[in-house]
Amino acid sequence: MPTNYVLIDFENVQPKNLEILAAHPFKILVFIGANQTRLPRHVVVAMQTLGDKAEYVEIEGSGPNALDFHIAYYIGELAAKDPQAQFHVISRDKGFDPLIRHLKARKIRVLRAIDVAEIPELRISAKSSDADMVDAIVDNLIGRGQSRPRKVKTLQNTISHLIKEDLDDKALEALVDEMKKRKLITVKNGNVSYKLPNRAKRKR
Repeated sequence: MPTNYVLIDFENVQPKNLEILAAHPFKILVFIGANQTRLPRHVVVAMQTLGDKAEYVEIEGSGPNALDFHIAYYIGELAAKDPQAQFHVISRDKGFDPLIRHLKARKIRVLRAIDVAEIPELRISAKSSDADMVDAIVDNLIGRGQSRPRKVKTLQNTISHLIKEDLDDKALEALVDEMKKRKLITVKNGNVSYKLPNRAKRKR
């Protein structure tokens, strides 16, 4: 089985769901900018849970795209050592996309996502119960913080990225309706507002 490396652009994304990686044999690198002198408690706790599968990479210098260049360097170095590896860049920065297309052309397997839950190996099957799918969607939305979809269509697109199989419009609408029934979201004139649970209070 190829090694999966998760490289997190922590200047750009501060995931609140790192613990979902614990059950998988991934190697996690969290890239910390020079000006990021404090880490959220939930990140520290999650990294401790991940143990030797995870490490911080501290960037000493600062400047435009300094952290991005470090991620690019690490992908190159790791790919040279492990050509069969799969790389997952977690960042909202679309500036990675030209590099990713170039690496793919050279047979290096790289994907970018804005949330760890979107890593293909972690996506939930449409064969799961509606309850399990909604729970996975809620976990993803909690992890997005203030960057949650604000339109119904955008929310449906987010959901489709979390489900392994393709869902038709009717199935996506059904999941949104289930979220409304649970009072997790409110929809008005196509706009979505959220009332999500505290992660610590959720039943697992």
